Amino acid sequence: MKQLYLLLSFLCLCLGVTANPPVDKASLRGKITDAVDGNSVIGASIYFPTLRVGTVTNQEGLYSISNLPAVKTTIQVSYVGHQTIIQEVDLRTISTLDFVMHENNAMLGEVVITGLTGSALAQKSPTPVSVVDTRFLQETSSTNIIDAIAREPGVSQITTGSGISKPVIRGLGYNRIVVVNDGVRQEGQQWGDEHGIEVDGQSVGSVEILKGPASLMYGSDALAGVLILHDEALLPLGHMHANIESGYQTNNGLFDYTLNFAGNKNNVVWDLRWSQKLAHAYKNKYDGYVYGSQFRERALSGMLGLNRRWGFSHLKLSAYHITPGIIEGERDKSGAFVKPVFVDGEEDEVLATSHDFHSYAHPMPYQQVYHYKAVSENSFVLGDGTLKAVVGFQQNRRQEYEEIETPDEAALNLRLNTLNYDVHYLSPESNGWKWAAGLSGMWQRSENLGEEFLIPDYRLFDIGAFTSLTRNFQHFTLSGGLRYDVRRLHSYALIEEGKQRFEDFTRNFSGLTGSLGAIYNFADGLNLRVNLSRGFRAPNISELGANGVHEGTFRYEIGNHHLKPEYSWQGDLGLDYSSEIFSAQLSLFANHIDNYIFLEKLTDAQGREVIIDDEAAYQNRGGDARLWGGEMLVDIHLIEQLHFQNTFSYVNAHRLHQSGDAKYLPMTPAPRWTSDLRYDIIRDGKTLNNLYVSLGIEYNLRQNHFYGIGGTETATPAYTLLNAAAGVDVMHRGYKLFSVFLTGNNLTNAAYQSHLSRLKYAPVNERTFRRGVFNMGRNFGIKIVVPLEL
Repeated sequence: MKQLYLLLSFLCLCLGVTANPPVDKASLRGKITDAVDGNSVIGASIYFPTLRVGTVTNQEGLYSISNLPAVKTTIQVSYVGHQTIIQEVDLRTISTLDFVMHENNAMLGEVVITGLTGSALAQKSPTPVSVVDTRFLQETSSTNIIDAIAREPGVSQITTGSGISKPVIRGLGYNRIVVVNDGVRQEGQQWGDEHGIEVDGQSVGSVEILKGPASLMYGSDALAGVLILHDEALLPLGHMHANIESGYQTNNGLFDYTLNFAGNKNNVVWDLRWSQKLAHAYKNKYDGYVYGSQFRERALSGMLGLNRRWGFSHLKLSAYHITPGIIEGERDKSGAFVKPVFVDGEEDEVLATSHDFHSYAHPMPYQQVYHYKAVSENSFVLGDGTLKAVVGFQQNRRQEYEEIETPDEAALNLRLNTLNYDVHYLSPESNGWKWAAGLSGMWQRSENLGEEFLIPDYRLFDIGAFTSLTRNFQHFTLSGGLRYDVRRLHSYALIEEGKQRFEDFTRNFSGLTGSLGAIYNFADGLNLRVNLSRGFRAPNISELGANGVHEGTFRYEIGNHHLKPEYSWQGDLGLDYSSEIFSAQLSLFANHIDNYIFLEKLTDAQGREVIIDDEAAYQNRGGDARLWGGEMLVDIHLIEQLHFQNTFSYVNAHRLHQSGDAKYLPMTPAPRWTSDLRYDIIRDGKTLNNLYVSLGIEYNLRQNHFYGIGGTETATPAYTLLNAAAGVDVMHRGYKLFSVFLTGNNLTNAAYQSHLSRLKYAPVNERTFRRGVFNMGRNFGIKIVVPLEL
């Protein structure tokens, strides 16, 4: 089987170099002006998302792109502070196209999405899709890319301190969400609690969020949705560009920077980036500085490719390394954190000092996580359609260092190799019809290289085929599709000290999934969306075969070989209205999941928790579940420069046929309301541009819906966070010299625990009698972005 994948990899790489099907030549030119005063818009971006080519306007607001394929495709025109323009253009018949740009108002912006069936407009999606753009990411103070998007409606995060975040969509996370980066699904032992996704957040240009199992392109694990992390758009032909970005945060001393050099000469494109991030321990009002919350991160990435009229071929290489501490929450009777030491041949504990809290060096215990990736992404114009072929190889290394006596020897050492492949065809629209079809899957091999064990060695192979169809009418769009997946997982036995730690077993899974939805346009700006989808998820290796202490989680985990795959039926109903002064979105969902898998704390006949290797024992269980809820967004724009946006997210997640402490599902986010007031002080300024100030409130309601069996979870009180931000672009002759962004989070220094914080269940502080470790306190941040045109 491995030989088959090596052949696929070789063929995709060869296609990217040798393929050159004949394609007619086209060009497009025009002018972009401002709707208010008719002046030329300098530096506006004109981009073809499917073709991955674009340009920017010059001092006269003019643009010109040549050597384009003569096809019908999507064009996207954008400029900071203005509404993005997206429309279809037939390059066979149009060679000149002018645009008039309007300033931002309350109207819902149109975006191009790729996660459903290739490139499409979000307004044509029957399920909720949102896009977080580059500007939003720059304006946001965060510790990682998941933290940056966690306030989006319906999105939250499972955290372990300030540096580790795992995404949650509508109450579902871990292996129920697919994260796509560099064109392939990210595979890095994502079943684990104590590490995040291995992606350099500073390399992400935008994030596409798909909610629900409506994506047909990614197969098993996309039960809750998909996060697609997009690169920044390629530079226009003939341009070279450097970018320097740096930031600092006061609470944990986080310092980060990224250096980027990209270009496009003679249709040869490249993009090189180096990033680094350092943070010492964070602090809050109740715990002070939290020992073990330090982390360091480094990332190197590069892309080299060829853009031609026939399409493009890009080779991407990346290396990512993060060293997070493991927060154990151990304290003495005074409530002060302690650290392990080795004295006179014995392990002991002493008080952590100010130097320990403010040091950027890793504490004990700690982790080393490495992620290496090579991806060949290819796209070929076939008639008016597009054939895409992607093959990628990833290696994930996860190491845990626990013993103070041997601090440089990894106790747990996992190596995961993954080969991803994806080939699919996107048809052109013909008489309102558009279709897509393809296949994708992966091969995996995971090995234990250390002396401690949590999961067995295993190999995995899966493959899936899909097809989708869309029909556009004048006021009505109908879309649907089917996918069939097959997965085979084999676990290897392990005998440790004469005892069987892991058993040898093989499991085969298959699932038929699909989606059928429609959008009806009642009137200008008013749309109704409805969708019914079927999801599928095979149990992961941890759920099936775990048998060991999961460091940093306060658990001894036990798998269950007999778990069945999860199947879901989800219905979505949405209504959205958009005008210049008011816009609103309502997205409701109901999700029924058969065989929902979760961890349950084990108890003995007397109701006492079972202890194995000094940790509470948990085992994976399965049962039917139902989740329902939704999101609401309201944006009011009564004054031209004033935005008042409110969102509300709610999930009710419970097990069927259960009551009492067993009624609700674990790790269900609390209801959340956010309110943001933003005033744009200067727009289209000659020296200062896009100057704004904002004030925001995040109110998390009390979460009384928790899984209480054996004390697995407890209720979480309500809390309110007050945030503020400001930013400005400094301009010279129409071009940006640099941007500055200021943020203040949790301004009142509220002491709180998120319901999805795993540190909520750390040991009790014997001084305050409060259980667990609290989230980060008041934090100020500054970020500077300097673009350099070379």
